[in-house]
Amino acid sequence: MTPGSQQIRFCTAPDGVRLAYATVGKGPPLVRAAHWMTHLEFDWESPVWRPWLTELSRHNTLVRYDPRGCGLSDRDVGDMAFDAWVADLETVVAAAGLARFALLGASQSVSVAIAYAAKHPQRVSRLILYGGFARGRLRRGSPVQAEEAEVQLKLIQLGWGRDDPAFRQFFTTQFLPDGTPEQLASFNEIQRLSTSAENAARILQVSSGIDVADLAPKVSAPTLVLHAREDKRAPFDEGRLIASLIPGARFVPLESRNHVLLESDSAWPRFLAETRAFLGAEPGTAAAAFPELTAREKEVLELVARGLANDEIAARLGIRPKTVRNQVSALFDKLGVSSRAQAIVRAREAGLGTGNTPEA
Repeated sequence: MTPGSQQIRFCTAPDGVRLAYATVGKGPPLVRAAHWMTHLEFDWESPVWRPWLTELSRHNTLVRYDPRGCGLSDRDVGDMAFDAWVADLETVVAAAGLARFALLGASQSVSVAIAYAAKHPQRVSRLILYGGFARGRLRRGSPVQAEEAEVQLKLIQLGWGRDDPAFRQFFTTQFLPDGTPEQLASFNEIQRLSTSAENAARILQVSSGIDVADLAPKVSAPTLVLHAREDKRAPFDEGRLIASLIPGARFVPLESRNHVLLESDSAWPRFLAETRAFLGAEPGTAAAAFPELTAREKEVLELVARGLANDEIAARLGIRPKTVRNQVSALFDKLGVSSRAQAIVRAREAGLGTGNTPEA
């Protein structure tokens, strides 16, 4: 995919803030919750972010947006609270017309994705969480990390908007300790172009105070958690905590020091393989199974294969139990089976019911 193939639109949050969002690629929708410092236009020019955008849109329709205060979204905003971030994701999803989709959270947006998935279980078919945290620096019970948060806030206030990148370089080296000079320079510039010093400080303050540990156990979507072992920005233990809190989540440690994985990173192929398999984008996975079924019938079969009863499936998908019964009967006919047990066997042989199957 290329930046020319993306379509940028605007929507308005409940408090009147205009949010810029973009779609690119074809396939099942994958929504990326907004994270630290993005710019819908300039990210495509970055040697850091271009590989992410290219690969995430290779098999999916990628939907992403600039957070309030950043990029093409409104810069002058009154509310910069965590609840506003979650509401912004809700606004973009509604504007894009998405009923059900896979959701990706990275870095600080992992917490936003968790909060959204817990609040809207019927909408999130798959949840991918990379390099994130359930608790901000001020919520981890560590005086050292709390002091670090204060120091970082002061660095932003003193030097974020300067042409000299020395102050922003501190953050860049935490995000990309193994970055090349070109990648480091690009990341520095993206940070400067994306937002003001005032907004960067406000974002950091909110991020430091995040705590979604009580929401994580409420997530019901199949979840994949990935985290670099030597991440300098988000502690590896935070990734482990998230995976332990979300029921049935699978945890994948990645051998890297980078908070943002680079295309040259040895962990990059593993990250892509895991996420593609989880989303069902690899040839030969369950994504290609049962082509005779409709997208909704595949969703129903996936839940049948996990052992859910019709009433539970109806609640999960937000439809009537009678509708589920009709769809179950239809897929039985198409699969050539006469019982639920036989359907489960067929589904599991094809890889369904494991949490690693596609949304449609």
